Amino acid sequence: MDISYALCTAMKVQCQIVPQDWDGLIPALNANKFDAILSSMQITDERRKAVDFSHKYYSTPARMVARIGTKVDQNAFRGKKIGTLRASTQEKFARDYWGKAGATVVSYGKAPEAFLDLTAGRIDGVFVDSVVGETDFLKRPQAKNFAFVGPSYNDPRYFGDGAGIAVKKGNTVLVQRLNKAIDQIRADGTYRKIQDRYFNFDVYGK
Repeated sequence: MDISYALCTAMKVQCQIVPQDWDGLIPALNANKFDAILSSMQITDERRKAVDFSHKYYSTPARMVARIGTKVDQNAFRGKKIGTLRASTQEKFARDYWGKAGATVVSYGKAPEAFLDLTAGRIDGVFVDSVVGETDFLKRPQAKNFAFVGPSYNDPRYFGDGAGIAVKKGNTVLVQRLNKAIDQIRADGTYRKIQDRYFNFDVYGK
């Protein structure tokens, strides 16, 4: 949200944040419910068929959040349940990787719903973007027995070229304005100030 407002300031426009469940984001964009999606949406070839993207505004790997000490390999979740965001790149990866090895992938409209089920023991792990995992759960008191477990996952076949801002197909003017604004807040230090408020590492990536 801070990045959203910083970009709006750079573009000299007033912006309104519109809540929307993840799996309804692209349909709502195409129905003109809002003008852009700034919600950790990975830039993938499949999504480029439905929307246009700005440059990336960050690039972080996907991680598994589970109880401390949980082992993570392809067979570790056989007979267990993994939560993901519905229609996300993490869901597709989890179904192909752990699902084919016997895990059940449970889809959620919002990350907090998955983390609630994780703490209640209804699922065994949540596979999400690492920024979402840290900000939405691991920094909170209820996560004291949980952590990122296993390796980072950033296979470009699934996770694309980082997170970008999605706009309706053909809206090249807005894409250009967003790209210019991203470059501006990166150059003038605004991006770094926002990043350092929440993270102790470079979320923009290489």
